[in-house]
Amino acid sequence: MLGFTRVRRHTIAATATTVALAVALVGCSSDGDEKDGAKDSAKSGGAFPVSIKSSLGTAKIEEKPERIVTLGQGSAETAIALGETPVGIESYPWGSDKSGYLPWIDEAVKKSGDKLPKQFTGGEEIDFEAITELEPDVILAPWSGITQKQYDVLKDIAPTVAYPDQAWSTDWDQQIDIIGKALGRTEDTDGLKTKIEKQLADAAATRPNYKDVTFSYIYNSGPGTLGVFKPEEQRVKMVSSLGLKVDPVVNGFKETPGTDSALIGLENAEKLKDSDVVFTFYTDEKNRKEIEGQKLYAAIPAIKKGAVVASNDNSFVTASSIINPLTVPWTIERYLPLIDKAVKTAAK
Repeated sequence: MLGFTRVRRHTIAATATTVALAVALVGCSSDGDEKDGAKDSAKSGGAFPVSIKSSLGTAKIEEKPERIVTLGQGSAETAIALGETPVGIESYPWGSDKSGYLPWIDEAVKKSGDKLPKQFTGGEEIDFEAITELEPDVILAPWSGITQKQYDVLKDIAPTVAYPDQAWSTDWDQQIDIIGKALGRTEDTDGLKTKIEKQLADAAATRPNYKDVTFSYIYNSGPGTLGVFKPEEQRVKMVSSLGLKVDPVVNGFKETPGTDSALIGLENAEKLKDSDVVFTFYTDEKNRKEIEGQKLYAAIPAIKKGAVVASNDNSFVTASSIINPLTVPWTIERYLPLIDKAVKTAAK
């Protein structure tokens, strides 16, 4: 389940299970000689052995991994985009379609001609036995919520790449760099990042009318609650990259540590009065009715006017919450019509 971001993957997941999903930049640095060496040996699969330090431990990868397992969000997509389809990935039923997979993963793997990865339970109840049976050469979890206790088990199965700083706090571009290094594909990471930025910029260029529109991206964890995602949170970053402007009031809200969000309380709903458009999501129809039925919530001008982007498609909610090489193009074509409608409503 996706989670809020840094209100983390499990914050969408938390909103999917309550409100169950996340971004801060911390370097996974290497010296200049190592970088040059990686580039020089790119044709032979990268510079190995390579060590990648995380806040939970250091993964030493002796040779180019052939059997890759991923945990958390975005690692599977990045590996696939780098031409390295994992043998196993954490399952995410809340955002999956009838294929049983996240649709952009299903589409990309089938297009590549590779075999779909096996899925296993992750989160708080990682299926270590299933991962062991996959015989991985590396376990990628740079944007995840794995604990030290889980990491200590995983590292005995295979070198495990965790997050550099806090759980669910790795920037999307940093994640690409980390995975590229782990897979010996550093020569391709800059291209992936540039492609994502160009896709968003090209989409923004088709919507010049977005540039004067302010928005806030809100969430709830049940009746009586109200939270706002901060500007650097991935779902907010995706919307602002399409040309809309984060309502300045959001900058004044105190961040809940490690979440890229602020729980402001329903009593502060009126502070969002200058948001032309509101973006949000709900766990299910029951949650939506409960939240929209609250007077303070319904009185937010954008909500009252109907200038709201809130999809009922769990796959879309998931994709639009995370920035990676597969979700961005998949999201853009579905996002623009929804935003167009909300912007048009806001202008009335």
